[in-house]
Amino acid sequence: MIFNKLPLQDAYVIEPELIQDIRGFYARALCEKEFADHGMELNIVQSNISFSKKKGTLRGLHYQVAPHLEAKIVRCTQGAIYDVIVDMREDSPTYKQWHGEELTSENRKTLVIPGGFAQGFITLQDDSEVSYNVTEFYHPESERGLRYNDPAFGIKWPIVPAVISEKDQNCPDFNSL
Repeated sequence: MIFNKLPLQDAYVIEPELIQDIRGFYARALCEKEFADHGMELNIVQSNISFSKKKGTLRGLHYQVAPHLEAKIVRCTQGAIYDVIVDMREDSPTYKQWHGEELTSENRKTLVIPGGFAQGFITLQDDSEVSYNVTEFYHPESERGLRYNDPAFGIKWPIVPAVISEKDQNCPDFNSL
């Protein structure tokens, strides 16, 4: 596994180290020891799948607050997405900064998102599927959301959203919280 540090503190993109032969390839997707070597001890408690039928489907930006901070490991297994993370940790030097990363079934990149980050994505192709592992169970009372186009963050999405849930459309402005 090749760990590439992102400009946001404690966030990484992992590229698989492919071992190839005539059959195809083999690669590790998760290794507790390699994560620990990079300062991450992730206790995965749940694995989720998200499927979006239409290009331009926007999901997020979601996160959970303490005491239920949720780290995520996200990979696009079919199609393509543009995944955005926002550092919501007030004590972080990258607080309120965002980063976007294209994840596709072809590039096989994995985004490692620390607890305290908001995360969301927009699909770049029809029939896109995302698989993500999380370190905390869902706690509705700890769930928070940021509006995808909140001027407090200035996120530059690569395409205009075509499908957004009512819940995600109605997230309050960050500066009004």
